[in-house]
Amino acid sequence: MWKGRFEKDTSSLVQQFGESISYDWRLFPHDIAGSIAHARAQKVAGLLTDDEFSQIEKGLREIKADIEAGNFEFRTSLEDIHMNIEAELTRRIGAAGAKLHTARSRNDQVATDTRLYCRTQIDELACAMAGLQLALLDRAEKYAATVIPGYTHLQRGQPVTAGHHLLAYVEMLERDKSRLVDCRKRLNISPLGSGALAGSTINLDRRAIAAELGFDGVTTNSMDAIADRDSIAELLFVISLCGVHLSRLSEDLILWCSAEFGFASLSDAHTTGSSLMPQKKNPDVCELTRGKTGRLVGNLMNLLVAVKGLPLTYNRDLQEDKPPLFDSIDTLHLILAVNTEMIGAMELREETCRATAADPMLLATDLADYLVKKGVPFRHAHELVGKAVAEAIRTRTALDQLDLAAIDDAYGPDAKDVFSLDRALASRTNPGAPSVENVTSEIARWKAALVR
Repeated sequence: MWKGRFEKDTSSLVQQFGESISYDWRLFPHDIAGSIAHARAQKVAGLLTDDEFSQIEKGLREIKADIEAGNFEFRTSLEDIHMNIEAELTRRIGAAGAKLHTARSRNDQVATDTRLYCRTQIDELACAMAGLQLALLDRAEKYAATVIPGYTHLQRGQPVTAGHHLLAYVEMLERDKSRLVDCRKRLNISPLGSGALAGSTINLDRRAIAAELGFDGVTTNSMDAIADRDSIAELLFVISLCGVHLSRLSEDLILWCSAEFGFASLSDAHTTGSSLMPQKKNPDVCELTRGKTGRLVGNLMNLLVAVKGLPLTYNRDLQEDKPPLFDSIDTLHLILAVNTEMIGAMELREETCRATAADPMLLATDLADYLVKKGVPFRHAHELVGKAVAEAIRTRTALDQLDLAAIDDAYGPDAKDVFSLDRALASRTNPGAPSVENVTSEIARWKAALVR
C-alpha cells in the first residue's frame, strides 16, 4: 500500500502485531456493498467507464460468493478485510480494480463497514430478544395465577404471582429493544466520503452512496466521522445492560431451582451433573449467563478506555474497537438463544410455590392497610402490625392465629379476613399490580404486541 514512501518491507512481527484480518474478515459483505456503491458513484462522476464499473461489480460479487463458500484465502500480509478484497479484485480484473480506492480512505471505509455491520446485528439481536420475550410470556401465561412470595433484600415481602414476576423481565427486554432501535437511528448515518480525515478533492455524491446503502443521511463533519466510535460504545452499553438484565433473571432462577426454594425445575437438557456428586443438577446455563455478563461489561470498558485519550482523528488504537464488538455480539446472541430454549422448557412446582406463599407474614402490609381503612394513621398502623409480628415471633404463633384484639382494640373481629391470599391478590387492581386479572390482561397485551 505504501511502498512508494518506504524503502524497507514491514517486519513480519509488525505484520503479525498489526493485522486485523483474523477478526475483521466478517465485515466482508458490508465492505463489498460499500465498494459497489462507491464504484457506482465513481462511474456517475466519470471516474469509471461503464465497462470498468461492470468489471468491478462483477468481480466483487464473485469474491463475496467465494468467501461465503469458504474458497477465499485471507492474507495476513494485507492486514485487513479492505486490502484483502481490493488486492484480490485487482488481481482478477486488473487496472479497473486499482481505481476503486479513488476518493476514499480505509478510515472512512472501515467506519462505514462497521456501521453497516452493527445495523444488521442490531436487527438480529432485536429479533432474538423478542424470541426470549415470547418464551417468558409463554411461561407467564402458564403460571399467571401461581402465587409466590415477592422479595426485597432476599427476604419474603408480599405475595405476587409467578406470571407477574416473569413479565418483569419481558418489560426489561422491551426497554433493551427500544435502546437498540435508538442506537440504530444514531449510527445509520454514512461516513463514506470523509476520506482519511478531510474528505477529498474528488467529490462524489455522498448522499447517493448513502441512499444505496440504506443510510438515513451523511455525516456532516469529516473529522468527527473518522474518529467517532460512539455508536459502537452505545451498542456495547445496550448489550451490557441486556446482559445485566438476563444475569438478574439467572440469579432468580438459580434461587428458584435450589432445594431451599424449590420453586422451579429446569430441563435435563439445560442443566449439568457433577463429576463427583451423583445427586446434583446444576443450573449451568444460568450461571454462565451470569458469568458471561462480566465479559459484556468488560468489552464496553475496553472500548471506552481505548478511546478516552485519543486526539482527532484516526489512530491505530481504533482498530481495537472490533474484537470487543464482535465478542459482545456473538456472546449476547448465544445467551439469548440458550435462555430462550431453557425458559421455554422450565416448569414451576406450583404446590411448593403456594405453600411458601401461604406464610401469613406476607400479608402484614395488608393488615396495616386494613387498619388504615379503619381510620388509623399509617405510621401508627405500621407500629401496631409490628407489635403483632413481634408477638407472633415471641410466642411462635402464626400471625393469622393471634388474638389481634388483645394487642390493640383497633383490630376488629374482621381483621383475620385479611389473611386470604386470593383476596389479597384480587384486591391489587391498580395498573402494574399483580392481581391475576391484571397479569392476564398484560399477557394479552404482550401477545398482541409480540406475535405479529
